[in-house]
Amino acid sequence: MFVAEEALLTRPIESLLAWVGQQPPWSDMPFVMLTSHREHPAVVAGRGRLVAALRNVSLLERPVQAITLTSAVLAAVRARRRQYEVRAHLAERERAAQELEDLVAARTRELEAANRELRAQIAERERVEESLRHAQRIEAIGQLTGGVAHDFNNLLMVISGGLDMLDRQGDPARRQRLLDGMRQAAERGAGLTRQLLAFSRRQALRSEPVDIGRQIGGMREMLDRSLRGDVHVALDFAEDLWPVQVDPGELELVILNLAVNARDAMPEGGTITIRAENLPGLADDDLQGDFLRLSVIDTGTGMPPEVVSRVFEPFFTTKDIGKGSGLGLAQVYGFAKQSGGTVRIDTAVGQGTRIALFLPRSSLAPAADQRHFGDLGAERVSSAMAGHVLLVEDDNEVAALVAEMLAQLGFEATRAASAAAALGALANGRAVDLVFSDIMMPGGHERHGARPRGEAASARAAGAPDDRLCGGGETRRGG
Repeated sequence: MFVAEEALLTRPIESLLAWVGQQPPWSDMPFVMLTSHREHPAVVAGRGRLVAALRNVSLLERPVQAITLTSAVLAAVRARRRQYEVRAHLAERERAAQELEDLVAARTRELEAANRELRAQIAERERVEESLRHAQRIEAIGQLTGGVAHDFNNLLMVISGGLDMLDRQGDPARRQRLLDGMRQAAERGAGLTRQLLAFSRRQALRSEPVDIGRQIGGMREMLDRSLRGDVHVALDFAEDLWPVQVDPGELELVILNLAVNARDAMPEGGTITIRAENLPGLADDDLQGDFLRLSVIDTGTGMPPEVVSRVFEPFFTTKDIGKGSGLGLAQVYGFAKQSGGTVRIDTAVGQGTRIALFLPRSSLAPAADQRHFGDLGAERVSSAMAGHVLLVEDDNEVAALVAEMLAQLGFEATRAASAAAALGALANGRAVDLVFSDIMMPGGHERHGARPRGEAASARAAGAPDDRLCGGGETRRGG
C-alpha cells in the first residue's frame, strides 16, 4: 500500500489498524509511506506510532526520485506476491494433511476390523485347541483305565480264583501253591500301583544322598541276570561323581526298567552303557544349578519320532501284548520329575537310543552303609506237565491258577506261553484231548475255543495251522 503520512496523521485510522492486526499468519501487508522533513514533536510522535502499528513499513522522504519510488513500490508488490504464494502452499499442505489424516483414519478402521477378525480367529483356535486337548485327555484316560483294568483283571482272577479253590483244597502242598500264586498277584498289583503313583508324581519318595557309582555298581549281578547272554553291560562313571538326592530303591527300579527296554531294543544282542557325569552350573530350560546326568545308552533299533512323542504315556508300548505293561518309561518320567530333575531321549531309527536322567546334586554325603536291592528274584513260572489238556496262557500267575483248577478236576495240563508254542506242542505228537486257551494271545489272530483232540489232529494232518489256538491284541480273560 502506497500512502503519504499526512493522510494517516490527520484522519482516524482505527479501522486500518484493526485490519492490520487481524491479518492471517501468512499475511504481512507492506506499506510504502512518504514522509516530510518536518520535525514538530507531534508529527514525530505520530510518525513513530504509525510505524509501530503498521509494522511492515518503508519510509521515503520527500523529495524522492522516481526510480527510488518505483523500486520501493515494486519491492513491496513482490513481497506481497510471495505472501500469496506462501498462502497457496499452506493451503496445499493443509489439503495434503487432511488427505493423509483421512487415509490414516481409513487404515485405522481397516486395522481395527482386521484386529477384530484376528481376535475372533485366535478365540476360535483356542476353542479348537481346548477341544483337542479335551479329546486327548479323554483318550488318555480311556487308555489308562483300559490298561489298568486289563492288568488288574489278571491279578484279581488269580486272587479270586485262588480263594474259591482254597476252601475246597485239602492238600497242604496245593494250598501252599495257591497261596503263593495269590501272594505273587498281590505283589504285582502293588508294583503296578507304585508305577502309577510314580508316573503321577504322587508317590512319597524317600529321598536321601546316594552314591551313584556304588548304588548302580551293586546292581551289576541283578542286571546280568535280567538281560540275555548276548547283551553286555558297560559302566562308564566319571571320577569324583557328586552324590544325588533321590530315592535309592526307585532309582534301581528305573535303571532296571531302562536296561530291560534297551535289551528288548537289541534283538541281535549289543552293548548297554550306563554313564554318569557331573554337569556344574547347568542352565537349560527349567534346570538351573548343579546336576548329575545318568544315561542308559543302547546300540539297538532306535525309535521313530512318532514313538518318541508318546513313550512317556502310561500303557503306551510297542511290544506285543503280555510283553510289557507300558508303564516303565512313565515311571522313569515320574521319578525324574518328582526328584527335581527331568529325563530326555536322544534316538534315531537304526542308531540306538540314549535316555538321560538329570538328577539334582546333593549337598550331603551318602551314608557309609547304604544298601541296594540286589536280587529282586525271578518270576515264578509253573512247570509244564505232560497230560491231556493244552493250556495256552501268557500270564504266569493265571496259568498256574488254571493248571491247579484243571488238576482238581482230574486233568493234567501242558503249559504253552504263546500261540507259536501251542502249535509246536501239537506238532510234536503230544496227546491232547482239550485245548484251554486265552481269548487273545500275542503273535497271531484273534481266535479262541477248545476242540477235541481228533479235530486238532485232523487240522495238523491236513498241513493247515490250527488258527483257533492263536490270538492277538489285548489279552482278555474268559470264564
